[in-house]
Amino acid sequence: MSEKNDNVGRLYGVGLGPGDPSLMTVRAVEAIAEADVVAYHSARHGRSIARSIAAKHIRADHIEEKLVYPLTVETTDHPGGYRGALNDFYEEASARLAEHLDAGRTVAVLAEGDPLFYGSYQHMHKRLAHRYPTEVIPGVTSVSAAAARLGEPLVEAEEVLTILPGTLPEEELTARLAATDSAVVMKLGRTFTKVRRALERSGRLDEARYVERATMEGERTGRLAGIDAESVPYFSVAVLPSRIDATPPERERGEVVVVGTGPAGPLWLTPETRGALAAADDVVGYTTYVDRVPERPGQRRHGSDNKVESERAEFALQLAMRGRRVVVVSGGDPGIFAMATAVLEVASQPEYADVPVRVLPGVTAANAAAARAGAPLGHDYATISLSDRLKPWEVIAERLHAAAAADLVLALYNPGSASRTWQVAKARELLLEHRTPDTPVVVARDVGGPTERVRIVRLTDLDPAEVDMRTILLIGSSQTRTVRRGDGEEIVWTPRRYPEN
Repeated sequence: MSEKNDNVGRLYGVGLGPGDPSLMTVRAVEAIAEADVVAYHSARHGRSIARSIAAKHIRADHIEEKLVYPLTVETTDHPGGYRGALNDFYEEASARLAEHLDAGRTVAVLAEGDPLFYGSYQHMHKRLAHRYPTEVIPGVTSVSAAAARLGEPLVEAEEVLTILPGTLPEEELTARLAATDSAVVMKLGRTFTKVRRALERSGRLDEARYVERATMEGERTGRLAGIDAESVPYFSVAVLPSRIDATPPERERGEVVVVGTGPAGPLWLTPETRGALAAADDVVGYTTYVDRVPERPGQRRHGSDNKVESERAEFALQLAMRGRRVVVVSGGDPGIFAMATAVLEVASQPEYADVPVRVLPGVTAANAAAARAGAPLGHDYATISLSDRLKPWEVIAERLHAAAAADLVLALYNPGSASRTWQVAKARELLLEHRTPDTPVVVARDVGGPTERVRIVRLTDLDPAEVDMRTILLIGSSQTRTVRRGDGEEIVWTPRRYPEN
């Protein structure tokens, strides 16, 4: 509540709820009773849903201010376009209300739902609340009304609810629907076909419910997939209810989705990966990576040792054959020295030929380390694993020589471990045959994690004792540069233009 000059009138933003007059709050009724002026928005046809909800509380001695929108679709010859036309309307409407307030009259602006939730009142509030004593009276939103009319929980426990306007671009809708647990999409009407496509593309269409005119005359509910687009009004919403305790669909076969969790925690997950993890019946992976995934009620987790990739892949595929939706988790990107290859290798066997397998990209350790250090991968680079567990060291050495001779920046994965202690020193020795001693090297450990440490050292000073399995090394080319910035931070980058011979 704002404290303003007592000689002027009082402004109320009155939330009326979703449509049923009996869902108006006691305070909303009191505010209308106290008002000298009742204002409400309407389209050019003159009918106002807000007024119809509050009709029995509007007296004959109330001054009524009808705020008629000049347009309802985004077509106008206004020089400022649609936004410009609306801004002029809001300025004119707020000026009309200000005249009443300056005359000492109390003004109640009626709003369907809640005044500050996608409501027209908020435009009056932004223009008037700093000038006059103001009270906003919350109302039951269409989101709450829709969930109540469906009779299904909206969110439970640690689930996240996302509320989206259907006017967003389709790609944005798809990404956000894929990434969230529960969702409500507002403002359907002409956006319905686009919203339906986004639900389908995000894999959520089967879950989606439809609610039209919740609590009002003409209310309709049902599964969104069966709704005719031509019949959808503006006052309708799409709802993705809570997944907890939801009855899973009957599936003869499930699927396996291989995802990358990035180099660390949730900040590195893509929306698509978040969606796959939320929808999974089972999460399979190296225990360290499984532990990064938030636990969800009803979801089974299967952690295992880091050296059983093929067994883990076969286990995931067998679960999918029984109708389970399985996510196999990797660190970084699943296709770079990770589980995608192991899964696809096993999935190529005849008995698994009919099991759908998808691979979703993730933020790589090399990309994450490069971003922390600057832009060392700004030109051509090669990615090589120093692990000789699955290939002989002679092959690694040959590739190091070839990549270094080609003057490529190198991203060296799996440089060392408790059982592999000499490879970094040997790699440094090989690289110094092709690089100058002062070649910049990014030593990045636990990027994105709680013990993150990123240093830039000279190749000749690279200390193998500092390197373990949580470290990645980025070795510069002959063109890679370092500079110390004004804040004392040293950054490294490789120019995009390579010098001509």
